[in-house]
Amino acid sequence: MSTVLFQRPLSREYTELSEAETLDRIDAAKSALGADLVILGHHYQRDEIIRFADYRGDSLKLARETANHSSARYIVFCGVHFMAETADILKPGDQAVILPNLSAGCSMADMAGIDEVEHCWAQISPLVGDSITPITYVNSAASLKAFVGRNGGAVCTSSNAQKILKWAFDRKPKTLFFPDQHLGRNSGLAMGYSANEMVVWDPAKPMGGNTGDEVRRARFILWKGHCSVHGRFTVEQITKARLRHPNARIIVHPECTREVVDAADDNGSTEYILNTVTAAPSGTVFGIGTEINLVNRLARENPDKTIFCLDPVVCPCATMYRIHPSFLLWVLDNLLQGKVVNRITVPELIRTEAKLALDRMLSV
Repeated sequence: MSTVLFQRPLSREYTELSEAETLDRIDAAKSALGADLVILGHHYQRDEIIRFADYRGDSLKLARETANHSSARYIVFCGVHFMAETADILKPGDQAVILPNLSAGCSMADMAGIDEVEHCWAQISPLVGDSITPITYVNSAASLKAFVGRNGGAVCTSSNAQKILKWAFDRKPKTLFFPDQHLGRNSGLAMGYSANEMVVWDPAKPMGGNTGDEVRRARFILWKGHCSVHGRFTVEQITKARLRHPNARIIVHPECTREVVDAADDNGSTEYILNTVTAAPSGTVFGIGTEINLVNRLARENPDKTIFCLDPVVCPCATMYRIHPSFLLWVLDNLLQGKVVNRITVPELIRTEAKLALDRMLSV
């Protein structure tokens, strides 16, 4: 079930502007809106967007920023759809959360639809009873966060997945983890569980492609989902990077495959990668396996270090890239006219149940 929504094309008023004109007009509109406006920019956004962000960070860090801005009327989230939904769930008041381009979805989030997850739950419940806790990665639709909330589970991020899984296993012996199989697998292996305790659930196959006995034996039922960007990184790229830079420290995101994480020196969330690189001594060489906009920005902001992307083919997150400055300008121009466009609103029942799952995570 896709979360990609229809975005009407921009008029020629915006598409025919030069880059300089667009950026100047965004500057002016942002200044005119003043304290009524907060712009959040995800690390994977292009530099032309990040320059206008009041705050930049990963998805959860930015969503939590909404709680600190109860006086702002408009929260413009320069990210993707599930991030704007999470901000709408966590916002402290009646602020309008706005996504500049409605077509900015997330291919990973789209790999687990609510109907598919509920069908999975209905198949495994008779086999395992009340011995399983659902955990959803924050990269998922609000409807899945609500599913997790009403079934006693929690949300996790790439930085706290191990803590959340420990919380889950302290309560019940099994977990259904979605939508990213690699984050679930890498987190479980780091916690000391074995690959033999894990099965992958393919929603396109009967019983997810597993036997009943396999489901009953498994501690981890991992959804067959992945990130298209982090799936591009390979062990061969790491090998070549080490040949070119024998002293390089290889650090990758845990959404990469198990083989890539095992071949790297370190792995961690977007914030972890950023903080590790920033804190490293001058002269450190980093080969990084994550989205190219962040890697290039880290290289510019740390000129005393050698920083390069493991993937030689420039591959930005395609859906993040849909937040073009023209769309940001269009949104701000409408706000100046008193019109709110592209507002992301989570229905109240889904909001309530999803917030349960998010609050459980935050309490951990």
